[in-house]
Amino acid sequence: MTDRIEIKAALSVTDAGEITGLAWPFSGPDRVGDVIEKGAFTGPATLPMLFSHDHAQVIGVWDEIAETPEGLTVKGRLLVEDVERAREVRAMVKAGAVSGLSISFVTKGAKRHAKGRTISALELHEISIVAVPSHPGARITSVKSVPSNGVPQVENEDESQVPANAPEIDTKAFNAVLSRLDAEAKRIDKLEAKGQRLGAPVVVQGAPERKAFGNYLRLGEARMDATETKALAIASNANGGYLVPPEYSAEILKLLTEMSPLRQYADVQTVTGPEITFPTLLTGVNAFWTEEGADMTASEPTFGQVKIANHELSSFYVATNKVLEDNAYDLEGVMSREIASGFAKVEGLAFVKGTGTNQPRGLMTATGIAEVKTGVAATFPATNPLDVLIAMQHAIPSFHARSAVWLMNRSTLSTIRRFKDAQGQYLVTDPKDGGVLRLLGNPIVEMPDMDNVAAGAAPIMFGDMSGYRIFDRVDLSILRDPYTLGTKGQVRFIARRRVGADLTHADRFVKLRVAA
Repeated sequence: MTDRIEIKAALSVTDAGEITGLAWPFSGPDRVGDVIEKGAFTGPATLPMLFSHDHAQVIGVWDEIAETPEGLTVKGRLLVEDVERAREVRAMVKAGAVSGLSISFVTKGAKRHAKGRTISALELHEISIVAVPSHPGARITSVKSVPSNGVPQVENEDESQVPANAPEIDTKAFNAVLSRLDAEAKRIDKLEAKGQRLGAPVVVQGAPERKAFGNYLRLGEARMDATETKALAIASNANGGYLVPPEYSAEILKLLTEMSPLRQYADVQTVTGPEITFPTLLTGVNAFWTEEGADMTASEPTFGQVKIANHELSSFYVATNKVLEDNAYDLEGVMSREIASGFAKVEGLAFVKGTGTNQPRGLMTATGIAEVKTGVAATFPATNPLDVLIAMQHAIPSFHARSAVWLMNRSTLSTIRRFKDAQGQYLVTDPKDGGVLRLLGNPIVEMPDMDNVAAGAAPIMFGDMSGYRIFDRVDLSILRDPYTLGTKGQVRFIARRRVGADLTHADRFVKLRVAA
C-alpha cells in the first residue's frame, strides 16, 4: 500500500491576507471515525497553503503551526499581492462560502478499531482551505457569525464606513458569482495543462494527487508513491503498442483479479525497524494455597520471544517515452490501480500461504493451530455438517469466538451455503441491510487464496484475526529512472514495499482438515 496522502480537517482572514484557524481539533473523531492523538503531528516548520488540495493552486504559506490543548492551530499568509487565486479565496472566506481547513498527511503510526483508527504519528504534507472539512470541528476561527439579515460580517470590518442607505447584499447571487469564478479558474487550469503537453490530448484529472502522478509518469516533474505494472513498449503491441493509436476508445478493459481481504481484518501496525520482537509468556503466574505461618511457594513464569521480520516486495516495468507522451488514456490512473492491485494480490497470497522465508508467514502455513478432522472430500464436510462446524466454534476460547470469522474461498462457500439443519433451515444466513453472510452467527470472509475442498486440504478456518499481525515498514513507493534505458527512449519505473506478517496467537484459530 502506498504512503497515502490523507485529507482531514477552522479559519479566519484579514484584508491583508493574514489567516488563522484550527486545522484539526482534539474534540473527537472525524467523519470516518479517525482520531488523531495529541503529539502525533510532525513535519516542516512551514507548509504550503493550497486550495482544495490542488497542487496547481498554491495560494499562500503557513508559517506558524503548533499543537494546543484545543488542537492543531495554524497561522499563515494568503499571497494576495501576487496571486489572483489568493484574492479570490480571501473573498470566498469573507463571504462564508468557504470556511474549513483540511490537512494532508502520511500516517506513520496508527491503531485500527471498530469505528476507524487512532493515529499516534503522522507527517504533515500541506494544509488546504476547503469548503467541507473532513473533521466537523475544523473551521475558520476568525470569521464571525452571519447576522439575521443574511450578510456575513467579516472580522476587522469597519461598519462606520458603510453608508446608512447602502443596499442589502443578495447573498444567493453573490455565492453564484463565486461559483462561476471557481469554475472559470478550473477551466483556465485545464487549458494551461493542454498547452503545456505538446499536442497530447487532454486528460482531465479528477484529483490533484492524480495530476501530480500523471506528470511524474510522463515527464518526471513530480513525485508520487505507487508501483508495478506490465512493460509498455511501442515496439510490441502486446506490451503497450495497443495504447498509442488516438482513434481507439479512451478506455482500457481489464480482467477481474480477486484480492485477499485479510489486511482488513488482521491487526495492522506501522513499524520503524527491520524486525519486531514480541516477548511471550509461555507459562503464567501460578498461585498456591498457603497454610498460616508457612512459607509461600514461588511462582516461576517462563518467557520466550517471537520475531517478525519485514520482507521486501518489488517489481519494475519499462515504458517508452512515446507511450508516456502520446497515449490517449488515463494511463496514470490505470497504472496506479494496477500497481496497487498487483502488489495486493501477491501480498494477500503470502498472508494466507506464505512460507516465512523471504516473505511473510501465512495463516495456513503457521504452526500450532488446532485442527478439527472431517470425512473425505466426496462427503464433505461430514454426514452431519452442523456437528463439525459447532466443534470448530468451540475449539477456541469463548472470548475470541465472539469476534471470530469464518475464512474460506468462494468455491467452498458455495458448498457450505447449501447445507441445512434438521429443520431444513440453511446454515448460512443471507445479509440484511448491506451486512455480511453469517455461519452460526459469525461473519464469513471470502479468501480467494484458501484451499479448495480436496483430500488432505484445509478449506475452512475459524478464528479471531487479532491473532495475526501485519507490520508495514516501508509503504509502496516508486522510483522513476529515465537514465538507465535513456538511449533507447525508455523510462524504467522501480516499485517496492516492505511488510512483515506472522501468526502470534495460534490459540485463537482452528482449521477444518479434510481426510486424505
